[in-house]
Amino acid sequence: MSLRLDAESAAILSKGTDIKVTRILGRSFIYGCLIIPAAVFLAPLVSMIFTSLKSMDEIRSGNILSFPKAITFEAWKHVWHSACIGVTCGGLKGYFGNSFLIVIPATLLSVGFGALNGYIFANWRFRGDNILFGLVLFGCFIPLQIVLIPMAGLLGQLKLAGTIPGLVLVHVVYGICFTTMFFRNYFVTVPAEIFKAARIDGAGFWAVFFRILLPISWPIVMVSIIWQFTGVWNDFLFGVSFAAGSSQPVTVALNNLVNTSTGTKAYNEDMAAAMIAALPTIIIYVAAGRYFLRGLMAGAVKG
Repeated sequence: MSLRLDAESAAILSKGTDIKVTRILGRSFIYGCLIIPAAVFLAPLVSMIFTSLKSMDEIRSGNILSFPKAITFEAWKHVWHSACIGVTCGGLKGYFGNSFLIVIPATLLSVGFGALNGYIFANWRFRGDNILFGLVLFGCFIPLQIVLIPMAGLLGQLKLAGTIPGLVLVHVVYGICFTTMFFRNYFVTVPAEIFKAARIDGAGFWAVFFRILLPISWPIVMVSIIWQFTGVWNDFLFGVSFAAGSSQPVTVALNNLVNTSTGTKAYNEDMAAAMIAALPTIIIYVAAGRYFLRGLMAGAVKG
């Protein structure tokens, strides 16, 4: 009897050990699947940061992922204040400011018009509304290269070619398609009883939009702002096509700085310039990334 109980206890202990080992292996596999892709994606960023903080002598004698032996910010200072871009040597600071002059109005206008369009398409019926919404969605899938020639003709007629307002107009027109889709798909998830109750209380078109919908729409507002900000800030094609000279955004200036064919290649300055150009979008994602995920989960990609 005693031997039988000992055997059963040993079997139970063995089964418990097997379950524990299985759990450890399962968690190790999950963490491995998360850590390896994260390391692959972060390796270029780490390399850029380390390289930008090294001198050229240290870069030539080490590897790109080694930590700097003597940290220096000279490359950052040089590309910000005095690096030669084209025929001028004023650094990136002027072009960095241009990007803010472009991205702020372009983001606010495209998000504002997108919210209004989404409200109309979601809650107001009129003849041809579905066809019109389909045409707006069609604009989301048009390749950027196709609109270059007609957009250049339009900017020329409006006398906005090569200017910052012209580039703002281009980004607003292209961004409205996406923001309209985001807001429309979010607004259709709002219960219709809310609109009916507001109309019974006497709320009109604008009262429903500003006093009922917008206060409960901050998740999708944040999604649209982050989407538009990063898209406009990182844009290169529209910037190099429709801006000229001192009106160019920082992405175009970065390209001109890195691809210069004169002098010795300064990798630390190239990496510092790339980090400066990417810094606003990194800050946006770090500061508001949770709102972006919350907005997507609240209905941004439904419908």
